[in-house]
Amino acid sequence: MPHAIGQRWLSDNESELGIGLLSDFDGRTVTLSFPATGERRVYSKKDAPITRLAFAEGDEIRHLDDWQLRVSSIEEKNGVLVYFGTHTETGEETGLLETEIHPAIIVNKPQDRLFAGQVDRLEHFNLRYQCLQQRARLQSSELRGLNGARIGLIPHQLHIAKEAGQRYAPRLLLADEVGLGKTIEAGLILHQQLLTERANRVLILVPEPLLHQWLVELLRRFNVAAALFDKERVASAMLDGLNPFETEQVVLCPQTLLNNKQYQQAAVDAGWDLLIVDEAHHLSWQDGQPSRAYRQVAELAEETPGLLLLTATPDQLGHEGHFARLRLLDPNRFHDYQAFVDEEKGYQQVADAANALLDKQLLSEQQLGLLNELISENDIEPLLKCVQDEALDNELREQARSELLQQLLDRHGTSRVLFRNTRAAIQGFPSRQLSITELPLPQAYETALKVNVKNDAQLQLMQMLAPEQSYSELEGESDAWLKIDPRLDWLIDTLADVKPAKVLLICALKRTVLQLAEALRNKTGMQVAVFHEDMSIVERDRAAAHFASDEDGAQILLCSEIGSEGRNFQFAHHLVLFDLPLNPDLLEQRIGRLDRIGQQHDIQIHLPVFKGTAQQRLLQWLHQGLNAIESTLSIGKQIYDEFETSLLDGLRLQVDDEHWQQTLNHTRQRRDELIAILENGRDRLLEIGSRGKGSAEQLVSAIAKQDDDVVLTQFMLRLWDVYGVNQDEKGAQCIALMPSEEMLGGDLPTLTEEGATVTFDRQTALSREEVQFLSWDHPMVAGAVDAILGTTTGSTNVAVLKNKALPEGSYMLQGVFTLHAPAPGYLQLARFLPSEPIRILFDRNSNDLSDKVAFDQLSPQLSPIGKHTATKLVAALRQQLPPLLRSAEAAAQQKAELAIADATTQLDQYFRGELDRLSALQAVNPNVRDDELEHLQSQAEQGLAALSQAQLKLESIQLIVVHHA
Repeated sequence: MPHAIGQRWLSDNESELGIGLLSDFDGRTVTLSFPATGERRVYSKKDAPITRLAFAEGDEIRHLDDWQLRVSSIEEKNGVLVYFGTHTETGEETGLLETEIHPAIIVNKPQDRLFAGQVDRLEHFNLRYQCLQQRARLQSSELRGLNGARIGLIPHQLHIAKEAGQRYAPRLLLADEVGLGKTIEAGLILHQQLLTERANRVLILVPEPLLHQWLVELLRRFNVAAALFDKERVASAMLDGLNPFETEQVVLCPQTLLNNKQYQQAAVDAGWDLLIVDEAHHLSWQDGQPSRAYRQVAELAEETPGLLLLTATPDQLGHEGHFARLRLLDPNRFHDYQAFVDEEKGYQQVADAANALLDKQLLSEQQLGLLNELISENDIEPLLKCVQDEALDNELREQARSELLQQLLDRHGTSRVLFRNTRAAIQGFPSRQLSITELPLPQAYETALKVNVKNDAQLQLMQMLAPEQSYSELEGESDAWLKIDPRLDWLIDTLADVKPAKVLLICALKRTVLQLAEALRNKTGMQVAVFHEDMSIVERDRAAAHFASDEDGAQILLCSEIGSEGRNFQFAHHLVLFDLPLNPDLLEQRIGRLDRIGQQHDIQIHLPVFKGTAQQRLLQWLHQGLNAIESTLSIGKQIYDEFETSLLDGLRLQVDDEHWQQTLNHTRQRRDELIAILENGRDRLLEIGSRGKGSAEQLVSAIAKQDDDVVLTQFMLRLWDVYGVNQDEKGAQCIALMPSEEMLGGDLPTLTEEGATVTFDRQTALSREEVQFLSWDHPMVAGAVDAILGTTTGSTNVAVLKNKALPEGSYMLQGVFTLHAPAPGYLQLARFLPSEPIRILFDRNSNDLSDKVAFDQLSPQLSPIGKHTATKLVAALRQQLPPLLRSAEAAAQQKAELAIADATTQLDQYFRGELDRLSALQAVNPNVRDDELEHLQSQAEQGLAALSQAQLKLESIQLIVVHHA
């Protein structure tokens, strides 16, 4: 049909523009105006992505004046269509020019697009079907939120995350020992809560030195972008009359920010779904008096459904403080300290019963009686008989033991609100081996310390611990110390001795890092990477990648104190401590960059120290007194606080060697006392529950199996190809992605204009932090699926089937439907009714061939055809297709009703089971909160109501025509 002013056309790529009016054309271009949106587009006549809008007999058309015409006949006058038919309101026969069609009509239903001649490519149709399949798979996956983090598969971390992350408004104390991954556990819980929409607004309070660590961990490991708040940002927003805490969904800020009463009130007023507090042992409560920090968190916790408290030392500041933190979680449950102390006395009896089961030996009469007493509300005789029957299959006996153990864990102790794992229980850690090199103090340093005396005692001490500062200050050159300091040559020799092993060096100051790096380059010509607090995240990524690379990478990475926070360098196992921090916790943080679960080598710690100086005494106190270098110590800061005065006197050389030795002896004695107290106070049952023995290993196996599955890799490679993303293999396991100008839809999450390097391999992602780890949970994967399903891409197609067993010219209609129940995301109805595609394949006689010919069986036999031919085929069958589609919809509705009935049964059984279980537990374990039961009951009622309203939606439609040629 020739072009004519006034014709109506559709944009194939921008259906949201509505109907376009042909307003101008010449020999090369066509201009369309879109009145509904005020847009204007100029297209080349050749291969323009537009389709002529032509309705057929039986269709209803909306007039500019908002009445409808049911079409009975069509004529063409000077290139413009005139539709004749019946006015749907008055019943009168009338006509309607195509120029009078309402411009706001959006033709995006698959059947409307097909009949309007908007036909998508075959590969797009197939991709849409695959996206529907994968979305349904994601919705019903029990691993959602667990498999996508850039972490090693550590059983206890995954167990805690699964146990807590799937609860409504979890209120927990995460108290694993140092190095066991509390931040990872909190991140996994947060990730699940956000993905499942159980939480949308989250406030994270951390000590100021840990802000960057949290920011990096959340972004790099979990793809959670938190907004960093400081005084300047908050003050600026409040000056503009805004509540800054209402402007972001996930907020990360130092807890000290809330010392300002106005800021505290703004945070409370903003409202949150989840509150996370790191280093929660600072929320102190002594002699019945809460600290300011405690009061701040208590006010927020009272208004926030979910609460996670993190601390490696729950009893560090006293047992009453530990109780007070539990009271933050559930003030109704933990209301009386003495009652809590009395209750704890019974934990040992429960732990003894649990250990008897774990020993896998026959139980004594006393042990049998104890188990019956502890689980008196249930008939456990069948389980006990199974455990005691040696003739029974070992697997059945193990299942019985596991069930009995689970009942113990559910019913007794604090295991629903407190998780604590210890290194002794988890094991799998490397040893630490310290190598000390004593060096003579240069005479120039000694002179500088005598001449450059500071009035400030703290400054004087810092110069004694880092004499290079005093010397450089005296000389007036910041790097003058490098000419006389023997540590530089020692470092060069050490690097040569361990070459080619990677070496991480950490020292206190950025200035020292930069000067050392420059000296190493000048004296040796070696490649050196640096890492400090003034670098951007991108710069840090590049430095980390340079250090991690085995090919042409740097042998050494030099880090300042704060620059190393939040990073995992466990691919290295040599650590140089160029100086030592006063705070033992900071020392543990340094070593913790390498000493982590999953480290394959013993940690080699290299330490140069000047003899007879404050440096040497600090080393003695940390190593001989605390044993904080070759072992992990969770009570180091507590002992430092107790010994601070005598320690600082010793470091300033104000006491002789005899008195200093007494300080070391007293430190060692106090350390042993506190460790004994901690060991005696261990809650064995709590550790068993926190470790998740058995179920945790099964969870790891399930995730590892999914990691090995190539389905995701194949799916994304196809999707990128169809979507228009350029791909280039970058060595083993990595793919470089670049956006192209021909991309199908909008931008993909995390794919910037500069591109991105991705991997599907977990180990590659762990060793190369600049590479994105793609999983089913990754924003790029989810965003790509949404980008396809959120548009009309692939919703129509016409294809040819070359099969001589079928009559020439015969045809089939393939429709793909999904079920949608109107419900908020937090209900997670997809657990019971995933949007699994319902596929219907009808031949021209309305025979259902769906079960006889699978999609994957049919698809390879189909051939694409040109758009012009496809449009002609649709026009030729325009009268036959609507009845066939109605038959397909009826068949899909029958399958949908069966799916809804099955989902209703599953939902009812699940919530009944959970309510019965938690109600029974509440009778013996008050940690089960009333609001948990009320929420479950509400969810069940809402879920059943939503399922009853589930609607069938046509996602895509395909016309298949048999052609022998």
